[in-house]
Amino acid sequence: VQLQASGGGLVQPGESLRLSCAVSGFTWDYYNIGWFRQAPGKEREGLSCIESSYGGTYVADFVKGRFTISSDIAKNTVYLQMNKLEPEDTAVYYCAIDRNPWGSGYGCFSTGPYDYWGQGTLVTVSS
Repeated sequence: VQLQASGGGLVQPGESLRLSCAVSGFTWDYYNIGWFRQAPGKEREGLSCIESSYGGTYVADFVKGRFTISSDIAKNTVYLQMNKLEPEDTAVYYCAIDRNPWGSGYGCFSTGPYDYWGQGTLVTVSS
């Protein structure tokens, strides 16, 4: 199983970025893809996840209204659209896959349920 996160970079406050997570190497029918981030000196925190079964999406309250998750099944890619970025959003962003999700977003924002992780992409928000 491989997850390749990309799209990070240096942006100014208020700008937008779209991260991509290309997934491959599995044939499960039911799974979740999640986005997480980890800032220096802080724990990894869950941002959003999307369910493969019904396309249900969940976004953490602290980024709701600014971050949106979506997927392109044909491209096996999950996106994280990030708008109105703030310096506090500076972090390494990771995508991960949970191959045995409980459904209804349970465990979406926790690192424990996720089985495989991408390498991360750095987002820096600075003027």
